[in-house]
Amino acid sequence: MPRKRPVSREEETLWRKVTGDVEPLSGEPPQEPDTQPIEDKAKKSKAPAGAPPPAPPSPREPPAPPVAAKQQPELAPGKTAGLDKRNAQRLKRGQLRPEARVDLHGMTQAEAHGELNDFIAECHMAGLRSVLVITGKGSVREGGVLRRMVPRWLNQAPLRGMVVAIEQATPRDGGAGAFYLLLRRRR
Repeated sequence: MPRKRPVSREEETLWRKVTGDVEPLSGEPPQEPDTQPIEDKAKKSKAPAGAPPPAPPSPREPPAPPVAAKQQPELAPGKTAGLDKRNAQRLKRGQLRPEARVDLHGMTQAEAHGELNDFIAECHMAGLRSVLVITGKGSVREGGVLRRMVPRWLNQAPLRGMVVAIEQATPRDGGAGAFYLLLRRRR
């Protein structure tokens, strides 16, 4: 098993800067990573018997309160809050032709969710703007599980940060069984 290298001060500072505004899911305070080099731990454990115990580490200053993220409006077909009127109309009419498409027919929810996450991440990284997600219409009684779930998934992280707008596709691209998505430009 390879030995882990110690974390440098710069890396530790950078990590704290990156994760400073992250809140733990459980609501408990995050545990500090053990960044002490392996050699130092061995030296401390071999202290002489008559030596006083080492002083407890000084308490760290509490992290700065997280900055409130810019609240983004909910994505739903017909709601184009993050889009100008001209592009909203073009998306609704199907005039922004899809540069890529994914077909989720026949997949379970878990498979479709993973496929959608991968597809949108790849398209966003490739700089594509307009994509088509085909969910299918579903049965008459149930209305299509994937058709209902795709807008929910798009409103969750990490997809919400990549998608600007969603609109039901025109009949030539799948109608009620498909969605046009307009992706955010990469910066």
